[in-house]
Amino acid sequence: MQSPSRVLVVNGPNLNLLGTRQPAIYGSTTLADLEAACRAWGAELGVTVDTFQSNHEGAIIDRLHGAREDADAVIINPGAFTHYSYAIFDALEGVELPTAEVHISDITRREAWRQHSVIAPACVRSFYGRGINGYRDAIRHLVFRTMFSPSVLAYGSHPNQIGDLRVPVGPGPHPVAILIHGGFWRDPWQRDLMDGLAVDLTNRGIATWNIEYRRGPDGWQDAFSDTAAGVDHLTSLAVDFPLDLDRVAVAGHSAGGQLALWAAGRSQLPADSPWTAPAIRAHLAMALAGVVDLKKAADDGLGSDAVEEFFGGPPPAYASPMDLLPLGVQQLVAHGTADDRVPVAYSRAYVERARTAGDTVDYLEFEDGNHFELIDQGSAEWTAIASMAAKRLKAP
Repeated sequence: MQSPSRVLVVNGPNLNLLGTRQPAIYGSTTLADLEAACRAWGAELGVTVDTFQSNHEGAIIDRLHGAREDADAVIINPGAFTHYSYAIFDALEGVELPTAEVHISDITRREAWRQHSVIAPACVRSFYGRGINGYRDAIRHLVFRTMFSPSVLAYGSHPNQIGDLRVPVGPGPHPVAILIHGGFWRDPWQRDLMDGLAVDLTNRGIATWNIEYRRGPDGWQDAFSDTAAGVDHLTSLAVDFPLDLDRVAVAGHSAGGQLALWAAGRSQLPADSPWTAPAIRAHLAMALAGVVDLKKAADDGLGSDAVEEFFGGPPPAYASPMDLLPLGVQQLVAHGTADDRVPVAYSRAYVERARTAGDTVDYLEFEDGNHFELIDQGSAEWTAIASMAAKRLKAP
């Protein structure tokens, strides 16, 4: 599938007031600044971005019709049309271009009428609650999903029990990296955060299984159950795809790093835990800027009290990778010294204790590296991480 070279960004009613309209909700960035940022984000990926804004439904529909001639993909923030414009829905279906829906605010936490989108079923992905960076992430997703198209497969019945499988060209069997995204276990952050890594690893000869997981209403128990089920689902995928289950890495970023190490160390869980007896034994566990010590993260109020919010109180000891050591699996831990989300001290302390406990741990520390460079497929940090992961998995 050819990567899009032209992306149309459409903004609907009242978005011309960005920067002045309810800045506590929509931020201080103006529409002109947002459109300039979209063009710059596209340029980073070799994509030309065109922009359009209107307060009128018919004008938006006419512009979408025109996209059939001058665009390869569409990003749309329909404003209030999100909640009732079946005409815009029909237009998106009619132009048959991959489309991402974007909302600056977290519409799932606002008034009930804002929580329903009639546009979403016509879109390949919805982004919300990420501020203007949702537009950047939408551009990246549209590019990466066409660079190496995934098979989108379910591992359970819930809409979030789903994953993107990418398998390298060639007969295999291929080593596999299971990817688990971060975002402090909060709903706006989804598996698209790992799209670039998935494409890069697959191009390196490593199959990737990029999973989504629930985070509510029961919070952490749903997330843990889904992580375990998503990992173990590889046994089913290997029936139809050439996957080498003796060469499996479980890799996570930030809060996903906690889930990745936890999943790889499930053999250390208490006997009465519902998540023991894993079907998949990881060959390698990877934590990139991981939240590896939940007790310290709770004490520090990391991520605006994300641990307390996720667990509804103090986390159980067996949820924290630090308290499961030794995991009994080879590990790769990476962190940047300029990380302002998860301090590098977390990984330093974890690696020291893991090695003392007898685990084999490779540690990569990047001077002046930030939180997100570790999952930027074009960064020097990620290149170093991917090279070492491929070596440990003995990938071609």
